[in-house]
Amino acid sequence: MYQDEEFGEQFFTLTSIEDVQDMGTLKVVQVEPVIVNLSAVEEKDDDLPESDSMSSISLPSQDTVLLSSSDESPSHRSQPWPRKFKIPPFSFEIRLLLEAANRAYHSEGTLLNNPRVTSSVLEKLAEKIFEYTAYPTGIQVLNIVEALIEKYPCLKGPGSVNGMYGWQQRIKYKMENYRAKVRGLKIACPELEVNKKLTFRPKGIRRPKKAEVNYLPPLPLGQTKETMGEERVVLLTEVKKTNNDKIISEKMEKTFPYRRLEVVNQMPAVPDVMERSPALFSESQVKEKFKRITTIQLDRTFLSKMDFYTPKLRTVFKTKGGTAGTKIKSVLESLSQKRIDSHDVVIRCLIHFLGESTEELIKDYQDVSKDVIEQDIKDNVIKILVLGSAAEGAPLTDVIIVIDGTEVLGGFKTLTNACMLLMGFVYSLNLSYPPKLKYTFEVFQKLLLELDDLKVSPKVDSLRRKLLK
Repeated sequence: MYQDEEFGEQFFTLTSIEDVQDMGTLKVVQVEPVIVNLSAVEEKDDDLPESDSMSSISLPSQDTVLLSSSDESPSHRSQPWPRKFKIPPFSFEIRLLLEAANRAYHSEGTLLNNPRVTSSVLEKLAEKIFEYTAYPTGIQVLNIVEALIEKYPCLKGPGSVNGMYGWQQRIKYKMENYRAKVRGLKIACPELEVNKKLTFRPKGIRRPKKAEVNYLPPLPLGQTKETMGEERVVLLTEVKKTNNDKIISEKMEKTFPYRRLEVVNQMPAVPDVMERSPALFSESQVKEKFKRITTIQLDRTFLSKMDFYTPKLRTVFKTKGGTAGTKIKSVLESLSQKRIDSHDVVIRCLIHFLGESTEELIKDYQDVSKDVIEQDIKDNVIKILVLGSAAEGAPLTDVIIVIDGTEVLGGFKTLTNACMLLMGFVYSLNLSYPPKLKYTFEVFQKLLLELDDLKVSPKVDSLRRKLLK
């Protein structure tokens, strides 16, 4: 502690040696260690008023800190890229300089040219960006620069129409340096380690391509690949037990980083994944893994957006002409007399509307057993098989998802649920979209799941504009 003459010679905690005046007085104070007692906190009931919820928590003493348990690992990112990037707070001194520069800009049009401010701003931005992703896309960088210039117009760069180009390049190179800085810390960061042997600007760099928030999360604290491998073996035994969903979910959560590393690095075939991680191939676990990767709920998001867009899509479909319009009309007429889910009809029409073929994704069967379709299963890379009856008004008997010639999941009663779970498998197994269905899967991802929807293709953007009119 140091003695401050300006405050009645009181002693204050020393945070910087610059606070000490020449011939000043210092005091060394031995601080007792702080003991933090951790105790479980019951989950708050969302239905209770805030005051009632708070009153149910008692603090035994001022030295006791209650930490609520969290389902998320601290090493996992907990939120996706924001729709509007929020500029992080800068240091007090930098804020003063920026505010003064903003005033000068508004009164005289003067731009700030201060390397120290630029360096500080870039460092803070890099830290904030890394909370969301290690590899920001071009559209995300543009989103950041727009937010920065909106808040601090004095930072516009000279020589460009909107003053943003210089900052886009600075952030791009700053993130390269920041990734190198993180690697230099010698801490586990698989999403950086997976690319460390690649040359500068490699074409094959492994990075999130579908807005994955936790693309390659680090292993849990204190765990190694060997211990995680042992947990995976134990999980194989747990899967064989009945009424064991809770333990399976806990171990799937724990081994997620290890299994994710296998999928991204080794790119195993689906049958191999089924052999090593059979617990993944259930509806509940696909949804859980999708949430770990993207932080959003698969079924809630996908189905709510289907509900929202279905009436508008049906209106848009009626305006479609040409070959696609003829196909859409045929689908609507052929399915109008059958007991077909309205969302299923919309998905079939959507594929035609986008100029793609439903046969590339869906294959229909009537009055056949699963034994008959065994060969078709082996011949398909990605396909949804729809089994039904020729009887008028008969519901679907089964809907099956096929990936890499393997039936990965079945028992669905609607095409919509199968499409939703197929998206879950695409993220869980790190699959690429089928080239002949790229627009259909883009709609699934960017309109129905709202993942990486800042940048869309012209065709999907045209559809989105029509839906939002």
